[in-house]
Amino acid sequence: MKKQQAKKAGLERRKRRVRAKVFGTSERPRLAVHRSNANIYAQLIDDASGRTLCSASTLDPEFRSTGKVGSNKEAAEFVGELIGKRAAEKNVTEVTFDRGGRLYHGRVKALADGARNAGLKF
Repeated sequence: MKKQQAKKAGLERRKRRVRAKVFGTSERPRLAVHRSNANIYAQLIDDASGRTLCSASTLDPEFRSTGKVGSNKEAAEFVGELIGKRAAEKNVTEVTFDRGGRLYHGRVKALADGARNAGLKF
């Protein structure tokens, strides 16, 4: 159990370190990514006012209707494109990327690539 607690503590430490440097404004909100074993979630957050502008995840009906699995790179890329489209509807073109303490690799990178393909700049 100590190994599991150490891994979780490391993730929390990395998350705090990233959040100390990344701040979202209304002009350039923070694209926060949360990855679990089964799903991936993305939110556009304005930290100045404490509001979530829009969100997307593998639990959305738009993703569920595709019949894909929520825990692979293809799903993450789809969620990235979805958050990019929703950001465009809110007239948001530039964001700061918050990887949530995870490595910029695999599903997190796929989500970022999908968001870039949808027109977000970061």
